[in-house]
Formats: sequence, C-alpha cells, structure tokens
Amino acid sequence: MPDTGVGMAGARKLGGNKMKGKENMFYATHFVSPLGPMMMVSDGENIVGLWLKKQKYYAATVGNDLIEKDDLPVFAAGKEWLEQYFAGEKPAISQLPLAPAGSEFRKAVWAVLCDIPYGRVTTYGKIAKIIANRMNKKNMSSQAIGGAVGHNPIGIIIPCHRVVGSNGSLTGYAGGIDIKVKLLEHEGVDMSRLFVPKKGTAL
Repeated sequence: MPDTGVGMAGARKLGGNKMKGKENMFYATHFVSPLGPMMMVSDGENIVGLWLKKQKYYAATVGNDLIEKDDLPVFAAGKEWLEQYFAGEKPAISQLPLAPAGSEFRKAVWAVLCDIPYGRVTTYGKIAKIIANRMNKKNMSSQAIGGAVGHNPIGIIIPCHRVVGSNGSLTGYAGGIDIKVKLLEHEGVDMSRLFVPKKGTAL
C-alpha cells in the first residue's frame, strides 16, 4: 500500500485567473530542466502553466498566442523554485502565485495535490474521498479524479506525479511514466512498492 501523506484538513485555495476575457495576454519563458526543456506561462502576475516540451496537453489551457517575455518577476520566482527543486531542496508551493485555469472541480483536485508532501505518494482513491467530503457527496469516482490529475497545467510545482494507483501502479502522468519515475526517485520516494502497470490497469 503506498505511503499516503495527504489528509482531510487544510483545504488549499489556488488563485483565480483572468482567462475569460479576450483582452487577457499570456507570457511565456523557457527553462532547461534535467528532464528536458520546459515552458512556463504567466498572465503577468501568476503562473498559469508549466509543461515539458513533449508532454500531453501541452499549453492546452493557454493556446498558442503567447508573448515571449523573460523578465517578469513571477518568472524569476518560478525559475528559482525549479532550480531549488532540481537541486534536491524542498521549496514550498506557497512561495509562488499559481492560477491554473480549469473547472472548480479540477481546481479542487489540484489544491489537494499541493498538500501531498515531498517524498510521499497518495492514491486517486484517497483524493476521491477527500473531494467527496469537501463537496458533501457520498462518493467520487477515481476515474474523475484521474482526469483532473492528468490535466494539471502546472506540472512539477503542482505535484500530480505524486499520485499513484491504489495498488501502487504508476499510471496517469501526462509527462510520461518515465518522467514520473524520475521525479519520484528524485524526491526519495520508496519505489519498492510501486510498479509500471500493463495497459488497462484500473486507477
């Protein structure tokens, strides 16, 4: 059974964003990580996206109309956070203003992800129970949670890689299972109870 480090208390709020109006502009910068090139996107004040170059759903929440701008203070903060992370430190997610675009349900799931500690993993099923509790529902499907986790637009910072199947299966990472494994190993997760599933394995 995976080591689940996320609890029921302390619901986190992710920032809002300005995604509704056509007048909104998005700015992009690039970061070369040990995993490969990454693109970070901001609305000028918040980080709204962070993707590995070839990952699934790349820039899906911001489109292609991006302005290259490297000198935003939020980009400097985001890059410093990533440098600390890849250096083996544990920078707090709360250091950064995050405003991922998505439904209220997805934002609620992403907020739970932010509470999973470094070096720990949790399951889709456990997150489903937390979300059901917060939404006053009797239950929530792991598949619905998996869809929200998979569409997380701010990879690594919002740690969707720390979610695994109920039996320890490594599944559902838009950046690729190999990247998920590298991130978990980097964080010192005990990999002995985790495995790469065959296709079709349930969450």
